[in-house]
Amino acid sequence: MQKTYRVDGMSCGGCSSSVEQAIKAAAPGAEVSVELDGGLVTVSNVDDDALVERAVEDAGFTFVGQV
Repeated sequence: MQKTYRVDGMSCGGCSSSVEQAIKAAAPGAEVSVELDGGLVTVSNVDDDALVERAVEDAGFTFVGQV
């Protein structure tokens, strides 16, 4: 299953890398794609929205919700 979330506060490649790494650390089987322009993070192979939210927030960014 694939879901896309809006995340605020990402402005560079380092930001997208931090978010991607945080989600993969929380869910090792996750596939993560980040689109900086829209502040979108697409995650596959993770069914737990709360897990994604915690990972994003722990990385220092604002989890807005699923789009």
